[in-house]
Amino acid sequence: MMILMYKPEKRFMKMTIGEAAKAKEKGDYAIGAIIVKSGKVIAKGGNMIRLDTDPTQHAEIVAIRRASKLLHKRHLNGCILYTTHEPCPMCASAIVWAKIDGVVFGSTLRDMYNYKIKNGNRNWSWRTIDISTKKVFDKGDPKPFIVKNFMRKECLDLFHS
Repeated sequence: MMILMYKPEKRFMKMTIGEAAKAKEKGDYAIGAIIVKSGKVIAKGGNMIRLDTDPTQHAEIVAIRRASKLLHKRHLNGCILYTTHEPCPMCASAIVWAKIDGVVFGSTLRDMYNYKIKNGNRNWSWRTIDISTKKVFDKGDPKPFIVKNFMRKECLDLFHS
């Protein structure tokens, strides 16, 4: 894991939460992501798995694809990804493949699992793969840094929206 003192910014997480709200308004899950480079937002994304009928259209993937297209690069060195929820193994792997410097997230995999146990039913269950972002990053190269639990309460509130 890269040793870096990164101070996350509330304004970026607020934008990320805004992307989650937009995804929900469109009929998808309330999950959002943004990518920041040199203090500027270069890409945004909300979950689009329902809208696109594509299980890979997680908010993080949407934002990574948009950033790569904008920069005309597959490697997003110098970028930080903000997301409302801890990235799943697919998204964490994409962060490594894209060579993103680090990720800032609000709610954790454990939060999602606990919510599923408490609120799941026959018609709804939050599907997760129990592999943390840290475990994926530890096995990858490069090793992005992680800032977790940033504005966690605000991100947890998205579970109930």
